[in-house]
Amino acid sequence: QKDSHIIMSDDGSKDPLDIIAARFRAGVELKNRRYRLTTYKSCFVGRDAVDFVLREGLAATREEAVDLCQSIMTELSLFEHVTRDHVFKDDYLFYRFVERGDRGDVFFNVETGKKFSWGDYLDPTRGPSSSVANVGMQLQPDMPLPDLESVPIGEVYVASSVWPLDDHNLTLLDNVHPTTWTDPNHVNAKNKYDLVVIGAGAAGSEAAAAAAAVGARVALVEANLLGGNRLNVGCVPSKALIRAAQLAHAARSCCSGARALADCGISVRGEVEVDFSKVMERVRGVRTEISRGNSAERYARELGVSVYMGRASFADKSSIRVNSDVIRFSRAVVATGGYPSLPQIFGLEELNALHTFPGDSPRPYVMTNETFFNMTTQPARLLIIGPGVVGLELGQAMQRLGTDVTVVGRSGRILPKEDLDHSEIIMAQLEEDGVAFRLSVSEYISIELTGKILDNGLPEISFQIREEVDGEKRISVVLVDAVLVATGPRPNVTGMDLGAAGVEFDSRVGIKVNDKLQTTNSKIYAAGDCCSTFKFTHAAEYMARAVVRNALFGFRNKMSNLLIPYATFTDPEIASVGLYGKDCDKKGIKYRTFEKQFTENDRALCDGETTGMVRIRVEEKSDKILGATIVGKGAGIMISEITLAMQSHTGLGALASVIHPYPTRAEAIRQAGDAYNRAKLDANVQVKSILRGLVKVQR
Repeated sequence: QKDSHIIMSDDGSKDPLDIIAARFRAGVELKNRRYRLTTYKSCFVGRDAVDFVLREGLAATREEAVDLCQSIMTELSLFEHVTRDHVFKDDYLFYRFVERGDRGDVFFNVETGKKFSWGDYLDPTRGPSSSVANVGMQLQPDMPLPDLESVPIGEVYVASSVWPLDDHNLTLLDNVHPTTWTDPNHVNAKNKYDLVVIGAGAAGSEAAAAAAAVGARVALVEANLLGGNRLNVGCVPSKALIRAAQLAHAARSCCSGARALADCGISVRGEVEVDFSKVMERVRGVRTEISRGNSAERYARELGVSVYMGRASFADKSSIRVNSDVIRFSRAVVATGGYPSLPQIFGLEELNALHTFPGDSPRPYVMTNETFFNMTTQPARLLIIGPGVVGLELGQAMQRLGTDVTVVGRSGRILPKEDLDHSEIIMAQLEEDGVAFRLSVSEYISIELTGKILDNGLPEISFQIREEVDGEKRISVVLVDAVLVATGPRPNVTGMDLGAAGVEFDSRVGIKVNDKLQTTNSKIYAAGDCCSTFKFTHAAEYMARAVVRNALFGFRNKMSNLLIPYATFTDPEIASVGLYGKDCDKKGIKYRTFEKQFTENDRALCDGETTGMVRIRVEEKSDKILGATIVGKGAGIMISEITLAMQSHTGLGALASVIHPYPTRAEAIRQAGDAYNRAKLDANVQVKSILRGLVKVQR
């Protein structure tokens, strides 16, 4: 059997760096060393290591010796600084060896001398360029499903799956759910982790990394895919898809002689074709590239986090069970996120299961966001249940890529949290793109296959609804070949034995926390979608930072102090921060509104993109900004300036004195500040009279 510590080259010989590393490990002096009242066990000194390398003739100069030691440290993760604060230096700094498996690792394949990969389970005849169709269905990764026992009978959890098993997705899985991962060496009964983090999505990953960075002993537990929704089925793949749709829309506008191009004297002849399989391949490629930052090996080797792949459940108020281990903790964070739920529609659960767990027959595309990005065939007609952020972003993207999209809902409008006139701007653009809306549905009756297979190879689906049309209630049938359920997530809080830890929760609302994100067990905190109504990646990350400060250092960071902006990445974009007008009315806050239309913005006029506005709400008797909404191109970027102003207690009047480059769309924010100052001046007759008098004196 090959030494698991030695990496073999392709021809079966040992890698030279591993041979040197073996000599290095045997030659440096290990002993307990003391610095500033702290004793560090079994470590060596960087300067002594450089001396050893030179004595052995492994390097000619001290600079070369440092480079060699740094390579051994980073490429092989053989050792690390005792507090992980320094790279390797020729100095009186302490380093210790990291044993394989201390924080989790992947088994080596004794046949290849390399770590096991999901690719090792494929048909050996499959080459890198082989068709996805040649991959056997039995190779679908078996991801653990959330517990179903506490779920209302009308809903089901949706299993997460990864498909197709091409090179991109195999690499993704190797990073975020590595096969044959071995949990860290069993924790000594006398020891425990400073912080255990359950869930490795946006909140969990941030909490683990932040805690490890300040020297805490951290365990990170994930049952499914590291990176969570953000990386695997949310922000990352959706924005990659939206980018392709933007390019397709721009190209089609060129070829159709859109007015903006014609006005600029530009015309393009030809026809734009979308290769949907290539679009989705790029989406998978982008996701895989970004996944390196969320990989199990990076967290274990570079960040010093002990990574466990398995389902966590609480054994008592200060320990959890993971696989065969019982792990004790001083503090814990539950960051298990949310999951898409299926509304109670006859036939929906069964058809979704056929898509999630495909067989030999054509798969019906009945999806949630967790399976949407598994598509390889472009549907001709897509029905989206839910006119919220996810439904509109993906609906507009698919329409622009060439699929006929229909969005259905019950509320009579889209984006219900936004001001009505703003949501109407978004809806008007989507309708111009070709998206159809049916927003007066009173009942989703049923969904079933018609038995017909369409030209694209997808089964036809019949979706029956009860809706109100022109004041008359009627039953309608919509024929499509794909359905996306985008009715929003629910907190993932069951199946962890939270009760054993004394943590109160509600399966619909989530984990009960106080303003410091502390649960009913003072040792356990929660962050992200499992406990908050702010279901955004950036909100989860900042909640995680607050939790680390509170849990490890006794700070009193409050959730209520977080100012959380958010954006919907349709075209045009819409972004908001702070209070809406209806919020102010509910709280009894008197306010004034100042806005600037992009039709009055020079850059927007130059670009021919004048849709939208900046709207800012301030206190009635001051320039304190209460909230703002921006609709238009780049709104998601522009909202940060107003967020910063609110965070730093900078008033709207002061924003008028901030010099913006000309011409930019962001000038609309400054111009809203100018409008505030003019209104303030107009309201003060005495000051206005004095100023006019001074002007006359100067004549």
